Amino acid sequence: MRCFIYLSITVRLLSLCFLLPLSLSLRFLLYFSLSLARAAMRNASCAEEPLVFGALERVVIGVCLGCVSALTVMGNALVVIAVCVVKKLRQPSNYLLVSLAAADLSVATVVMPFAIVTDLTGGQWLFGQVFCNIFIAMDVMCCTASIMTLCVISVDRYLGITRPLTYPARQNGQLMAKMIFGVWLVSASITLPPFCGWAKNINTAGVCLISQDFSYTIYSTAVAFYIPMLVMLFMYYKIFKAARKSGAKHRFTILVEPSGRHIRRHQQRECAALSRLLSPERQNMSIFKREQKAATTLGVIVGVFSICWLPFFILSTARPFICGVECSCIPIWLERMLLWFGYANSLVNPFIYAFFNRDLRSTYKDLLRCRYRNINRRLSAVGVHEALKTDRKTDRQAGHSPCSLQ
Repeated sequence: MRCFIYLSITVRLLSLCFLLPLSLSLRFLLYFSLSLARAAMRNASCAEEPLVFGALERVVIGVCLGCVSALTVMGNALVVIAVCVVKKLRQPSNYLLVSLAAADLSVATVVMPFAIVTDLTGGQWLFGQVFCNIFIAMDVMCCTASIMTLCVISVDRYLGITRPLTYPARQNGQLMAKMIFGVWLVSASITLPPFCGWAKNINTAGVCLISQDFSYTIYSTAVAFYIPMLVMLFMYYKIFKAARKSGAKHRFTILVEPSGRHIRRHQQRECAALSRLLSPERQNMSIFKREQKAATTLGVIVGVFSICWLPFFILSTARPFICGVECSCIPIWLERMLLWFGYANSLVNPFIYAFFNRDLRSTYKDLLRCRYRNINRRLSAVGVHEALKTDRKTDRQAGHSPCSLQ
């Protein structure tokens, strides 16, 4: 019965992960439509005045955004160091985590500092036209690489769960390198068109804005967000379906404890035979837990990803059709707020994976405490201890404990 209780709890939690972003997105769409209508009526010339902040407001904004940038650097640097230092984490699947951390680290070090300066000046761009194009290129490429890597990770987890016998044999460093190269190549394909004459970025009167060309907007938003989100949703659905199917098939076998204190030899042989018969049940239990964990992890990732990026890309897609291709009529405060919601995804990614990965959590603790010596030995010891504890728990749930001899 416990597996069905766990499954029902998981279903409710994962449903919440999707219903919450959906409800927030619908509310945002309503509010966004009203804001655009008011902006269109108020700004016939499509020009937004820069925001004016006082000294205290600048300090508060600078400290808050600086903390976001610093925490993003720290969290993603821990991921890169952990995978490079700890032998147990040097698995091909974790190479994708390193690529994700590298993309998020690039967002924090290359993009966020200039975004912070722009926000402190009320939305005015101070770094010239040439660097505006470079900044937009880095922003688009790093953010797209982060989103695409999340998409590839979801596909990798799906194949690992649904093809446990064949996929790990193919999951080598060469395959991961090809996936990572493909991610950054697709990201570059969105960055290059403004440099090749297809679309031109907007940089006039202190404004630095990505090209609002209709075809380029549809292409860039579809490749950078909508297609990866659909793939992640489909992968989540398949993994969740596999976990639910595994839970429906799973059954716990309950053995009745013998009433006598002494067990005869033929009873001992029967008990041993029953234990061997229950070993597939233990394997099913392990598979069920692995699928359940994968479904929960991917559900949280997709939910947080949707909350962070969906409002921004809805705005980016609708803006040229409402404001035209020459400038933006969106209120600056709304545009900057949604942009930082997207940047926040780079902050939470390393902490999400650490929350669901015991090895990463242990490595984070050791690195933050500067306990570098014997870090691999301690992690192996922790892994063995957790495996033994899980094995005993599985034995008790599967009914092995009543067969223990007194």
